[in-house]
Amino acid sequence: MLNKTVFIACLLLLTGCSPEHSGVSKVDASFELIERKIVNSNSAYIPPQCYAKVKQQDGGTSNPCYACHVDGVRPNFLHDDSGLQTSLDFSEYSAVNRYSNLFKDRTLEVEKISDSEIGSYIAQSNYFDKNGDIKLAALFHEVPENWDANQDGKWNGFVPDTYFNFNEMGFDIDPKGTPTGWVAFSYYPFLGGFMPTNGSTDDVLIRLPKVFRQNEKGDFNGETYRVNLAIVESLVREKNINIANTDEKIYGVDLNKNGRLDIANTVVYRWAPLKNDFMLYVGEAGQTIPKNKIAAGLYPKGTEFLHTVRYIDTHNNKIEMSERLKELRYSVKSSWNNYSQLSRSVSSEVKERHDFPNQLSQYHSSRNRGIESGLINGRGWKYQGFIEDQHGELRPQNFEETLSCMGCHTGVGATTDSSFAFPRKFSHESFRNGYYHWSEKGLQGVADPLRKDGYPEYRYYLENTLTADEFGGNQEVYDKFIKNGVFIESELEKLKNDISVLLLPSIERANQLNKAYKVIVNEQSYIYGRDPHVEPVTNIHKTISLGESTGVREAILAGGL
Repeated sequence: MLNKTVFIACLLLLTGCSPEHSGVSKVDASFELIERKIVNSNSAYIPPQCYAKVKQQDGGTSNPCYACHVDGVRPNFLHDDSGLQTSLDFSEYSAVNRYSNLFKDRTLEVEKISDSEIGSYIAQSNYFDKNGDIKLAALFHEVPENWDANQDGKWNGFVPDTYFNFNEMGFDIDPKGTPTGWVAFSYYPFLGGFMPTNGSTDDVLIRLPKVFRQNEKGDFNGETYRVNLAIVESLVREKNINIANTDEKIYGVDLNKNGRLDIANTVVYRWAPLKNDFMLYVGEAGQTIPKNKIAAGLYPKGTEFLHTVRYIDTHNNKIEMSERLKELRYSVKSSWNNYSQLSRSVSSEVKERHDFPNQLSQYHSSRNRGIESGLINGRGWKYQGFIEDQHGELRPQNFEETLSCMGCHTGVGATTDSSFAFPRKFSHESFRNGYYHWSEKGLQGVADPLRKDGYPEYRYYLENTLTADEFGGNQEVYDKFIKNGVFIESELEKLKNDISVLLLPSIERANQLNKAYKVIVNEQSYIYGRDPHVEPVTNIHKTISLGESTGVREAILAGGL
């Protein structure tokens, strides 16, 4: 397990829903961020979805667990996760479901919020001010006292610096016309709670370190960056990646692995170090990154991801991303771990879990700077987040709120080098080679991708969950795809060529989920569960008998894309 850290959170009183916000950020000084204590749960790294019952309304069982809990594929050495599909393997402490928000009835609070109120609220950006400047970046010039964990008068964490202003290559461009290094990419939303039908839209950006963006002279070069992105994608996904015609002589690297330097239109994946077959980066990265720091399934040290979680905008009767952010999530690969180190890390955790089954996983922060530096997952990655305060402005997450990110990015077999989205990136045969932002093109018309076993992925998930969420509570999906306990074949046929028929909610459902989440914002009750719902979740365990069967008789093997 990882080193021990304590965490904190604090609840505020319920306030009304007001869409009125000025262009100036209001810092909520009443919310305690740096006091070191746990308020609700020491096992907050276990998400609420893991407490879901698999019994469904038709008397059968579902299995949403397979989306996360599968045997990992190198460099993810978690090989026991498929057992979590069939058995509720909790400790004595975590066997109690402390996510009390799941059991709340928000009907009355939601009814007080009109469609126009919530629509106006989510249409306002809490990331940019009225001048187009990044609000958090401005606040960090004079860091608020209750954000300054080590009281040094500085903000020592991530400073947001993307402008969500993308060119035709997916590169983010700042107001001066300079690339920030952030690149937008499209991807298949991960199964379950991250599908928009369950309450949120989101996007993910990637940024490679500066040397990957520069030519051998140390100057920014868009082609060099594109080629290095393709090489990283090839390594992470372990597949060939198409690229624009590229003269290999410029870089001195045989990208297409044909034994000569010529014009390449493919980065060929072939990495077999025992056979002296390596892959190399180009430009300055090719000169500075040694072969032993390049491996299949692993991002280079310094890789960053930026993930925004947003409301569902319904203006003009369309389902789109809102301007307002629910959360801004940041991760950086702060250290390089080779396969042996990663394997040993997992093995030691498995052994400790076996020897001390009631000991909880423990995470620590970088250099003990608390909320300013985020939490470390023991696989080389550091995570930090920002979330809406009581005024709707973004504030740093406290320890306990950040702890909720850690289990999924550490303890499941479905990730590749702790990441979810980039391994699910759209192919280079799609629009703009898959490097574009959802604001340019949405999910409509995107075909259901095939799992490695050849079966359509979202159809497979729907057939194994029935309501397309972990809690079995998405009645809208159930009614759309199932009649009298039987799947409607015509709707499944639509899904084959357009995943939006499953993934996007109706306007009415989107508005209700937006309002339900706004109630959580008003309460500042994230540590008790962030999943938006109006009525109480009923298909959920409040307590679990240790070792209890989930009801799933046979685990589903990894399908993957």
